[in-house]
Amino acid sequence: MKELALGIIGLGTVGRSVAKILKENQDLIAARAGCAIYIKKGAVKDLSKSREIFDFPITNNIDEILNDPEIDIVLELTGGVDTPFEIAKKALRNSKSLVTANKAMLAYHRYSLQQIAGDLPIGFEASVAGGIPIIKALRDGLGANHILSIHGIINGTCNFILTKMKDFGMEFDAVLKEAQELGYAEADPTFDVGGFDAAHKLLILASIAYGIDARPNDMLIEGITQITQEDIAFAKEFGYHLKLLGIAKKDGDCIELRVHPTFLPKDAMLGKVDGVMNAISVVGDYVGETLYYGAGAGGEATASAVISDIIEIARTKSSPMLGFKTTNHILKLKPIEEITSAYYLRILVLDKPGVLAKIATILGEIGISIDTLLQHNHKHYSTLLLSTHICKEAEIRLAVARISALEVVKAKPTMIRIEK
Repeated sequence: MKELALGIIGLGTVGRSVAKILKENQDLIAARAGCAIYIKKGAVKDLSKSREIFDFPITNNIDEILNDPEIDIVLELTGGVDTPFEIAKKALRNSKSLVTANKAMLAYHRYSLQQIAGDLPIGFEASVAGGIPIIKALRDGLGANHILSIHGIINGTCNFILTKMKDFGMEFDAVLKEAQELGYAEADPTFDVGGFDAAHKLLILASIAYGIDARPNDMLIEGITQITQEDIAFAKEFGYHLKLLGIAKKDGDCIELRVHPTFLPKDAMLGKVDGVMNAISVVGDYVGETLYYGAGAGGEATASAVISDIIEIARTKSSPMLGFKTTNHILKLKPIEEITSAYYLRILVLDKPGVLAKIATILGEIGISIDTLLQHNHKHYSTLLLSTHICKEAEIRLAVARISALEVVKAKPTMIRIEK
């Protein structure tokens, strides 16, 4: 049986799990790949750190892997953007296939890597939703369909926090601290709770679904840091689930790309996905809706996706990294201001007559109609919780700006979008 040699750069949680699975399931993997797969060498930044004993040599010189003519596939399992991009470029230019789990690098450099790769295969299943095979589903399984929409819970940290807030009545800061203690959130959680991690993943999915080359700064990104128990109460009162969603939608020749907290109807399947789990709904023009659910993070789940790419590379000839042989697509990114949605507003106001009338007047002048309304009274203050009918993003932003300027409004209103 022929052999396939791997060089693994990064032996953190995912890298260690890859090594473990390749060893423990080596016969199964060889049978599926049609060849024996082994790690020839691993690379880490610091050799002095205590590490378990591996059955392959370890170096702190990445070039020993990138320049080794016997290594067939480079596994890039580090973090960051610029350094991993340099590693990936050098691997491809040295005629080595590449497998990466790095969604941040791909969010910025996926099209550059596809151009450099030429006929060399690049695997990146592990970059989105951990162990869920969503990349292969979009690129291959749904290849006959125009993708009409993607809605995804693709950040387990945010889903865990919103679930705990819903089920136990806890506020954001308390749940975030618990998530950090459990290892679900980093010491600096901004990347997750700010929506940026989900945005990077959505950009990768949108490239495969639509062939669109966008960057994080091109899209609408909002996190969950402003969510309170009043927002949770509104969701319960009106039969919604509150989730951080990555959303991609086809509208004519435009594509909407956005990440933000979202109210979903109570019967929506995605709304029932709780804890750290991920789920992605994809709607195709012929297949209809398909739903993908599973562990979105964790060393072993992510390593499973990494190894699936290795097996695919071992089995097949090259295929386009992002699923398209040509790039002459007519689809373009819809401007953020043109996105339409229903909206929820939480507005802290002075408890005095005429306040609601002033707010309703502003909304009416802009052409936004109110759908539902709740009022929570406090000492000297009231919180207005209202939802609107569908309007444009530009209109709701103008309304929020004008409402914020009212003397009776004591804080900038919180806005959450509603998917009908």
